[in-house]
Amino acid sequence: MAEKLYAVRLLDPAQAELEEIARLYLSLSGVRSARKMTDRIYDALEQLSRFPLSGPAMRETDLRNLGYRFISAEKYIIIYRPVGDTVFVYHIFDGRSDYPTLFRSELFK
Repeated sequence: MAEKLYAVRLLDPAQAELEEIARLYLSLSGVRSARKMTDRIYDALEQLSRFPLSGPAMRETDLRNLGYRFISAEKYIIIYRPVGDTVFVYHIFDGRSDYPTLFRSELFK
């Protein structure tokens, strides 16, 4: 029996953040570093295509109740929500930031 794969869709903010991460690593450390970091993020996204519930629910009650989850890739936190057969990726934040507050302030504008 074939393994079910879920579509992983990076929403515009997450796509822009991924591109910014690549630019940052490229400017600071070069092509190999940028490729290594983006490959780690893509590996995490690939995991979501097979196991959309693999990341824990957000700790914040309001976000958890809305079905938001997160996984990490190195120092980055990927915030996502599975809906049907699709995993929507909302943001890729630096884990050292106050990402729950940043995400909540955008979500509940």
